[in-house]
Amino acid sequence: MEISKQLDRIERYSMLAAKNVLVLDDVVILTGLSKSHLYKLTYTRQIPHYKPNGKQIYFDRAEIESWMKQNKVETNEELEQRIAANIVSNRIQKGGLK
Repeated sequence: MEISKQLDRIERYSMLAAKNVLVLDDVVILTGLSKSHLYKLTYTRQIPHYKPNGKQIYFDRAEIESWMKQNKVETNEELEQRIAANIVSNRIQKGGLK
């Protein structure tokens, strides 16, 4: 019985990997968010989605992946590089490096 469940899960993930247009259950698996939270995000227009017939909700995989990558948190190294670049830029604007 346990092997059957694992095979079903593997099949579901394999089929999901091949899809570009997703339904709500697919997005639940892809994002790890609950259905109720996804419904709230669609209702408040915070997540890109489509309703071609006015009822069923569809999602574009690339848009969902892009949405998931919003608000990136910089690593310490990225932050230090940005600060250093800003310091150099400010010095150049104030009359050159010294």
